Amino acid sequence: MNWIILAAVVLILAGGFTFYYYRPKKQKRTESIYTHALNAMVRGDTRTALNHLRDVVKQDTNHINAYLQMGDILREEGHTQAAVKIHQSLTVRPNLSNDIRRDIHQSLALDFEQMDYLNKARREAELVLKLDRKNLWANHFLLKIFENQREWDKATQITKSIQKLKQSQDPNQIARFLVYQGMDKLEKGHKKEAEAQFLKAIKTAPEFGLPYLRLGDLFAENRELVKAIENWESYALFTPEEGRVVYTKIESALFDLGRFSEVEKFYERILEKDPSNLNALAKLANVLEEKGEHNSALNLVEDALSKNKGSVHGRLMKLKLSLHISKPHELSNQIDEIIQLLTSSNEK
Repeated sequence: MNWIILAAVVLILAGGFTFYYYRPKKQKRTESIYTHALNAMVRGDTRTALNHLRDVVKQDTNHINAYLQMGDILREEGHTQAAVKIHQSLTVRPNLSNDIRRDIHQSLALDFEQMDYLNKARREAELVLKLDRKNLWANHFLLKIFENQREWDKATQITKSIQKLKQSQDPNQIARFLVYQGMDKLEKGHKKEAEAQFLKAIKTAPEFGLPYLRLGDLFAENRELVKAIENWESYALFTPEEGRVVYTKIESALFDLGRFSEVEKFYERILEKDPSNLNALAKLANVLEEKGEHNSALNLVEDALSKNKGSVHGRLMKLKLSLHISKPHELSNQIDEIIQLLTSSNEK
């Protein structure tokens, strides 16, 4: 009897030892291989990572993250069809958590985007949002698609959602999409509706320049030159770097209205707000020169150069204005200074 009991104890211990030794070891080995795969991905060694991931799923067919990473790597290497097959196969797996389902649909959205199947990519991103309404990635992804597909109304709405999630405000971005909606209206010949959109954009972001530009162009097309000038000037004031695109328009409109004498005051207003605006300064200098006020024009440029001695643009303006009043050797010195500035700039 004692012998039987002893044998039974030995068998139980042996069985327990076997279970303890083999089962955890297998699990530990799978996770170790997966860790090696992740490390290879960090190093950019996708081939090694892919081999490790294949080993993982051979040992554990329920390792969803390994399948996800395999598909993502295949997509990055240009094998998008294979990536889609892997990711789609995961969607039918039972008992997946919402977090895993979200990651699967996110990967599919990226797969379809790379294949330029934007409607399918959009549906996958929308599924991500159904699982996680506050998912910033999905919102940004959909915004990119809406912009690509020129669905400005939806782009406006999702931009508001993004800003709400981020607890930030950027009225300029919303106003931009309102302007794009107005441009679409114009393309269809709906001028009044376009004007309403531009005005709505201005109300949304009063210091955003783009709607003033488009509204000015619209008024000019309708020969409402006074309103056109007002809006173009607002554009020039709010966007000094790009404002030069309306300078000639304003000059022409003032000329048509018989108010060309107001051009000088326009450029003075621009320079009052942005003294470093060389484009406006050059225009004003030209106006003064045309009026015969050579010294005033030259003093204006020299004053600008005293604040920005490295400006090639400014020195060229000074050279132009000096042609009729400076001696040849003085002009030669100016040219040498410009060459030196250009040479120094190229060497950097």
